[in-house]
Amino acid sequence: MRTPLVVANWKMNKTTSEAVDYLSELKEKENLFSGVEVVICPSFVVLEKAKSLLEESVIQLGAQNIYQEEQGAFTGEVSAAMIAPYCSYVILGHSERRKYFHETYLDVEQKIILALNHGIKPIICVGEDLEERNNNQTAEVVRTQLTQSLESLSGEQIKNIVIAYEPIWAIGTGLADQPEETNLVCHEIRQLLTELFNKETSEEVRILYGGSITQDNISSFIQMPEIDGALIGGTSLNVEAFIKIIEIVKEHYKETHG
Repeated sequence: MRTPLVVANWKMNKTTSEAVDYLSELKEKENLFSGVEVVICPSFVVLEKAKSLLEESVIQLGAQNIYQEEQGAFTGEVSAAMIAPYCSYVILGHSERRKYFHETYLDVEQKIILALNHGIKPIICVGEDLEERNNNQTAEVVRTQLTQSLESLSGEQIKNIVIAYEPIWAIGTGLADQPEETNLVCHEIRQLLTELFNKETSEEVRILYGGSITQDNISSFIQMPEIDGALIGGTSLNVEAFIKIIEIVKEHYKETHG
């Protein structure tokens, strides 16, 4: 059985002192997290302090991005080698990166390879916008995004990635997708992985949902058979709400997947 995964994407929020307060409280509750993998993705500037604080903890760290080159004259960017001492995961291809920084899935593919080469597991974000959704293009859009990102990878490399389905229209809007529709998209993602690689490999890949997840709706998503966890934005900034989501995932995931 796949291990459920809950990821907090703090985006451009929380100073180092705020992060320390949050992580200290979260760490006190980590005995509740058995059977669930928990990852916090703070700002780059928080990573070193967070790593020190979580040294003896089961809570893992992730970064929110890396640049698509090993090193060089790229002012303001951060490389895979720079985050590798602190991070187990990195979020790649988030719609906000694509929208505001014009990243392409060729960029994402290069970043995936760099992350894997440095022992970091990529969380690859895919999803359609509202116009594409209304035109029934969700499956086509997601398939294209993933194919462009994964086509140069091997089956062994694929086992070390996570895919996050995040419909763009649901991110930060309070309008979550319908669990059954999300499950169908996640099923199509797994089918694509079977086509690109094989069924055994596809069954090992964890697929998350992201987009206006809260403690009030997570149970309906985590009970869907193809959904292995969540990538959470705004709600994850509240430590009590985030802990509650982890507890719900722990309680309900095995009911469907075990």
